[in-house]
Amino acid sequence: MSDPAALPSPVHCLLVDDDPSIRELLTGFLQPFGMRLDAVADGDGLRQRLPSAAVDVLLLDLMLPGESGLDLCQWVKRVQPGLPVIMLTAQGDTLSRVLGLELGADDYLPKPFEPRELVARIRAVRRSTSASPQAQASAAVRIGGWRFERVQRRLYDPEGVMHTLSAAEYRLLVAFVDHPEQALSRDRLLELTRAPGVDTSERSIDLAVSRLRHKLGDPDAQHGLIRTLRGTGYLFAPRRAVP
Repeated sequence: MSDPAALPSPVHCLLVDDDPSIRELLTGFLQPFGMRLDAVADGDGLRQRLPSAAVDVLLLDLMLPGESGLDLCQWVKRVQPGLPVIMLTAQGDTLSRVLGLELGADDYLPKPFEPRELVARIRAVRRSTSASPQAQASAAVRIGGWRFERVQRRLYDPEGVMHTLSAAEYRLLVAFVDHPEQALSRDRLLELTRAPGVDTSERSIDLAVSRLRHKLGDPDAQHGLIRTLRGTGYLFAPRRAVP
């Protein structure tokens, strides 16, 4: 007989959705897949539940009464940057998907959706965000006086103050950290940073680079951390970056 203590703990999901039929459906559906679901109807419920619950994945509907899902996504990524967020969006609501991903959401699923696909999405974000303490430590990178913790998605300035990264800024910084001192074209950066289901352009790369330079306090495009290569793209020169 197997030891119950050795069995894996269920994945704790928190659903924020004002549709009671969806809350009821998913509460029963996810259990056989090793997932435990708590559900609340709005932002007030989320704010009350999240601090006291050990949540593994947040399922967040963007069309909510009162406080919007976009505002809640931004709040969640500020108070718990490492918590995976899957947005539930209206079919064809491209603008909300793009904004949500920019604010830090990890994935999205348009409504109506097949519950089995939601299970697959939950497992995928869990795989991408789970890591051992040793792996998390090795994923911390020093960039000059800054510290970038890529697993937790945190960026600390030389004074120890944490700065929030949008999803686009995070993906771009990861691409640069993984390819230091390499000339990267805009097309290559698009490949490295593209989010699922979101159409991006070379202009979006330029905007993300500009925001990231501003956040790092290093706007020098010729001799700074992120250097513009005329006619080519960009090169990340971390200067004293120590893994």
